[in-house]
Amino acid sequence: MGDVLSQNEIDSLLAALSSGELDVDEIKDTKEKHVKDYDFARPSKFSKEHLRTLEIVFEHYGRLLSTNFPVYLRKSVQVEVMNSEAVTYSEFSNALSNPVLLGIVNFAPLQGNIIIEMASNLGYAIVDRMLGGQGETLDKVRDFSEIELLIIERIFVVCVNLLHEPWANVVDIHPHLERIETNSQYAQIISPSEMIAIVTMNIRIGNVEGLMNICLPYITLEDVIDKLNTKYWYSNMQNQDETNYSEAIEALIQRAQIPIKAVLGNSTISVSDFAGLQTGDIIKLDRRVDEELDVYVGNIRKFTALPGAAGDDYAVRITSVIREEQ
Repeated sequence: MGDVLSQNEIDSLLAALSSGELDVDEIKDTKEKHVKDYDFARPSKFSKEHLRTLEIVFEHYGRLLSTNFPVYLRKSVQVEVMNSEAVTYSEFSNALSNPVLLGIVNFAPLQGNIIIEMASNLGYAIVDRMLGGQGETLDKVRDFSEIELLIIERIFVVCVNLLHEPWANVVDIHPHLERIETNSQYAQIISPSEMIAIVTMNIRIGNVEGLMNICLPYITLEDVIDKLNTKYWYSNMQNQDETNYSEAIEALIQRAQIPIKAVLGNSTISVSDFAGLQTGDIIKLDRRVDEELDVYVGNIRKFTALPGAAGDDYAVRITSVIREEQ
C-alpha cells in the first residue's frame, strides 16, 4: 500500500499541475513498464549456457566416435559438432525424413529417453562397409531390411555405450539402446509441445558424409539442468581424482613374469650328425667349464653368471650386470 499524502502535499501537487511545472504525461510514462513477449508454445527452458555445455559434452563424444568407429568400419571417420538449438519436439519430428534411423535410448538413471537420429545415407554406408564393401551409399533411398537393421544396431550399441564417459562430469549415466525405429510416428517419446535440445554432429565415413542429431528432452535433463553450465563442468574436472598411480603401476610391473634363460654354450653340427644323435652322445660346446655364462632376460643379454646348484635344482650365480651402454 502506497504512502498517504498530507493535505499540504496534495495542495503543492495541484499547484504544480495548474502552473505547468508538472506534466501528467510524464507521470504516466514513469509508471509504464516494458513488457517482454513470452511465447507459451515455446517456453525457453534451455539457456545459451546449457546449450554451450551440451556442445562441450558432445565434442568429447565426437572424439570417442572418431576413434572407435574405425575399429568396426576399418575406415577413417571424422566427427564434428555443428551446432545446438532448443526447439519443440514437434518441430524435430516433422523435419524427419522417411525412412529414418532413430535409436531410442534409455538414459538411466535419468527419467525418460533420448533419441539418436542417424542420416539414412550413413546407415547404407555402414551396412556396405560391415559386409565388406567400399562403404558407398545408395543412389535410391529405400527401406532398411531386417538384416541391415541388425547390422546397424551393432553400431548404435557402440554409440550408446560411448555416452557414459562424456557425461561423467555431469551425471553418472548407464544408457542402453531400447530399439531402433525407421518411422518417426513410432518414436513419440514425449508430448509434441515439449521442449528439447538438439545437438547436431557431422559424420564423415570415407567419402560419405551425413548428420547425426541427438535429441535431449528437457524433462529428461530437468534433474541435472543446473549442472549443465561451463563453471560446474570445469570445476568438476579439476576436482577429479589426481592420485599418482606410479607406485601402484610399479608394483604391478614388479609382479609381472618375464622369461630368463642361462645359455651354457653354443655348438654347430651338420644335419647328418644331428640326425644321427643318440642317447649318450656328447656335443662339444664353445665354452669352457670355468667360464661365465650369459643370462638373457627375454632376448636381451643382461647378466653373466657361474653355473651351480641349489639343492636338487640347477642354478646360476649372478657375477655381473651388463648395462645398456655395454
